[in-house]
Amino acid sequence: MVAFASAPWPWYVAGPVIGLFVPVLLILGNRLFGVSSTLRDVCAIVFPRKIEFFHYDWKRKHLWNLLFVAGIPIGGFLAAHWAGSQNVAISEATRLALAKLGIHDFSGPAPIEVFTWSALLTVRGFVSVIVGGFLVGFGTAYAGGCTSGHAISGLADLQLPSLIAVIGFFAGGLIATHFILPLLF
Repeated sequence: MVAFASAPWPWYVAGPVIGLFVPVLLILGNRLFGVSSTLRDVCAIVFPRKIEFFHYDWKRKHLWNLLFVAGIPIGGFLAAHWAGSQNVAISEATRLALAKLGIHDFSGPAPIEVFTWSALLTVRGFVSVIVGGFLVGFGTAYAGGCTSGHAISGLADLQLPSLIAVIGFFAGGLIATHFILPLLF
């Protein structure tokens, strides 16, 4: 069991497991799923009754989502310390494309040339992590949700705004990959 849990799951197992979230949520009477929506819940916990927008029953409606989000860093910690190799499997074509951008070290879960404290003090590290993080947060707020919420729940619920958001996510990813990253690196 430990070997199965610590190895990458094939697409034909992981995809249906993720897809089962939608019917389970609908059966439980909740149509929202996503990571970004928990920010409001956290604010409701920290600022109860101080701001009207955060005055609602988060325990009854969203506790499960908070537990899900809390599981993300816990799962990351467990994977980093007990799942064996931390190296990410990257295709040779991707390695060559990243090498052209100056990224060569693939010994950990993320490229060291971009995701370290010393790299954060460089222009490309600052833009990648700080500016990129701000843009992701802004885009999430502007789109009314994150990729997991729109792509899993919104599309399954046949919501047009989610379709538009997912198309925007993919278009933004393609633009960043083919135009912004080559300029930055």
